[in-house]
Amino acid sequence: MGLQPDLLRGLYAFGFDKPSAIQQRAMVPALAGRDVIAQAQSGTGKTAMIALLALQTAAASAREVQVLTLSPTRELATQTARDATSLAEFMTVGVHACVGGRAVGADIRRLEAGGVHVVSGTPGRVYDMMQRRVLSVKRVKMLVLDEADEMLGMGFKEQIYDIYRGLPADVQVALVSATLPADVLSMTSQFMTEPVRVLVKRDELTLEGIKQFFVAVEKEEWKFDTLCDLYETLTITQAVIFVNTRAKVDWLATKMRESHFVVAAMHGEMRQAERDGVMADFRAGKSRVLIATDVWARGIDVRQVSLVINYDLPVGREAYLHRIGRSGRFGRKGVAINFVCEGDVTALRDIEQFYSTQIDEMPMAVADLI
Repeated sequence: MGLQPDLLRGLYAFGFDKPSAIQQRAMVPALAGRDVIAQAQSGTGKTAMIALLALQTAAASAREVQVLTLSPTRELATQTARDATSLAEFMTVGVHACVGGRAVGADIRRLEAGGVHVVSGTPGRVYDMMQRRVLSVKRVKMLVLDEADEMLGMGFKEQIYDIYRGLPADVQVALVSATLPADVLSMTSQFMTEPVRVLVKRDELTLEGIKQFFVAVEKEEWKFDTLCDLYETLTITQAVIFVNTRAKVDWLATKMRESHFVVAAMHGEMRQAERDGVMADFRAGKSRVLIATDVWARGIDVRQVSLVINYDLPVGREAYLHRIGRSGRFGRKGVAINFVCEGDVTALRDIEQFYSTQIDEMPMAVADLI
């Protein structure tokens, strides 16, 4: 691919020996300067691809910011920055995570000190830094939108356009996601020039290494006992339990702890320092079971996770793919278990049909599969 020798050294030191399918197909046109729309399954190396593109594009000799990557959650933006920093071990390229929930002063000092070539951030904080004129974007060559479907959804769309309008007219744009609905793809014509589209067909999007099951639970209030029965299975490796609301994360975590089960919990209303602490403990394996909302469903890579439980089925079928993709990262095996009440049967069938996949009833010996 013509990567710089020092970047290749960092890549091998990081533990990669060959590119994944999406890296092979999307990086070549992107490195040739083309706008790119890249869609691939969860866990196939999209975050590393973004980091590689950023480091190859940024010239260390110029002290300005040259690559801007935007993510919908603080955790994902921070993870992208961390991956880029690891890959840049033998380079003099500066990487900075610019995310909300942390001290504004620290961002201002780091950006004003110079020597930052790549900024990985959330739209709100990045735009704030641009407005304060401490983040100069006049030399930005590449803009990357990670989890582009969410970034161009209603939540961030205006902020993304505000940021885009401040960038040089010839900026290169890359869009990356596991799911890219038609309405998002049609929107890209407003800020991309003849993009190369690397799209994985939807029936290829089912996550091959992940076995999917359901457990029929007659009433919502019986789910808790079902989860307690499964607790020993959860702690064989590490597990993530998804629920649909922040209040339910708190409720379930409290109820589990009252029953003397050890769990961690995370949602978007927690203070950033608290979220960082939960993530650090989970990454280090100090906590084995994490209860979370969909804030955790996108792009966060903890390699030991091999079991995902949907305590609640997700509201949107796109979210299903992102959630169960937390297990079986980068070709490893994983298991997804869905708790299904009477009213959920239609939604489950809809997910099966949408992804051309099969979700079977959970066998008794599910622990043997993990």
